[in-house]
Amino acid sequence: MSNLLQAKERKEFRNSALTSIRSEGNIPAVVYGTNVESKSIYLNGTEFIKIMRDVGRNGVISLDVDGSKHNVVLSDYQFDPIKNEVIHADFLAVDMSKEITAEVRVNLVGDAAGVKDGGVLQQPLHTVSVTATPANIPQTIDVDVTNLQVGETISIGDIKVSQNFHINHDEEETIVSILAPRQEEEIDTGEEQEPGIPENEEGRETEATEE
Repeated sequence: MSNLLQAKERKEFRNSALTSIRSEGNIPAVVYGTNVESKSIYLNGTEFIKIMRDVGRNGVISLDVDGSKHNVVLSDYQFDPIKNEVIHADFLAVDMSKEITAEVRVNLVGDAAGVKDGGVLQQPLHTVSVTATPANIPQTIDVDVTNLQVGETISIGDIKVSQNFHINHDEEETIVSILAPRQEEEIDTGEEQEPGIPENEEGRETEATEE
């Protein structure tokens, strides 16, 4: 698996130039950070997607800009949901010996026992902020919910993590919990109800900087 991504410096900044870059299957981008002067670049969209699938959202990429290589991570990107494609990317050049902070996805593992008993799973925290050297930023943080019962909660402090990274959240912050069915129905909507008037049910929706 190669983490090398080729790019070229972009010297034309008119909207027509951006349109031309994208029409040829390329993505406008910028690289900035440690020992790198901020530079506008562009790169092949297909190669970008392939690299990101290989190394993951927080993986380190060797970015070759006209023959000059930099270790970078993808710090941000813009996605067009209509065209279903990335339309811009930001790369942060990193020093492999210095810590950075990144957002890492929380991945729930297993089928919660409490859900099987009729409880309702709630996950208020879908990503966590993590600090580590670039090579030690995890792709996901797995949380096993298999034995989680109705009324129980898993918090940040319950996660067993390696010594290679630090989670930047209070230990009491809730990641996932199982509510009793009746408790789910009676969650306060923020509006007082008249006696005898049933409460309306509302739909609920359950997805890097250098130090």
